[in-house]
Amino acid sequence: MSTATPRPLGADVGFWTIARRPRWIAALLLALAIAAGFAALGQWQLARSIVVPVADASTTETPTALTTVAKPNVPVTDPELGHMVTTRATLVPGDFVVLGDRLNLGVTGYWLVGHATTSGGDLAVALGWAPSRAAAVAAERDASIRTPLVGRYLPSESPDQPGVQKGQSSAASVPALINEWSTLGDSVYGGYVIATAPSAGLQKIDSPAPTAELGLNWLNLFYALEWALFAGFAIYLWYRLVKDEVEKENDSEPTLVVGARSSANVG
Repeated sequence: MSTATPRPLGADVGFWTIARRPRWIAALLLALAIAAGFAALGQWQLARSIVVPVADASTTETPTALTTVAKPNVPVTDPELGHMVTTRATLVPGDFVVLGDRLNLGVTGYWLVGHATTSGGDLAVALGWAPSRAAAVAAERDASIRTPLVGRYLPSESPDQPGVQKGQSSAASVPALINEWSTLGDSVYGGYVIATAPSAGLQKIDSPAPTAELGLNWLNLFYALEWALFAGFAIYLWYRLVKDEVEKENDSEPTLVVGARSSANVG
């Protein structure tokens, strides 16, 4: 049985006529409060969807024993990237490779990379930078490693594309480098070290500390979007309920309003 208030004939009830009634004003305030709660939850979830790694200089910039940071014959993992390491290393005579197209403080030049042996295994070491190939090759004669070796441990780069001429390599690719070495032990580190103290005749290779990069937690971002949709739905639900009430009253049977007539007694 309908409880809608009968309306006069020919008078349609407007949306805002219903919406301004105390009942629906209270419902709107409730919907706004719920939407505000959902929005706050969405903002909280959104804040946690942006991951900001904190670069801890005490972790990456304090030299740590190479054997505690990396293991030979194992690919370099994220926790090892960019760490300053230290180890006792000895260069293998004659096992040098010159890499071209290496930027150093914005200038293109050459790296001299040597083959070193350590207690943990064989290790590629970038000994320094030179402005020309001739200077890099000349530095092989007096190449040395300061004891102990201190440098930044980095992952192997992708090898050069096929077709690169022998002796014209540019990538610090450990698999490619060991193919140039005359001797090779059973254990080889998957990354290479950039020495902080350059060898004689070479310049120090600029090797900045790893930088923190923003990341996204997609699951939290999805949850934040859900909360935003819930907030919008709370407002829409109020609108839909008021709209239904308007249609309900306008569809009800109109009532004919007749003015009262008074009659006078005729004597």
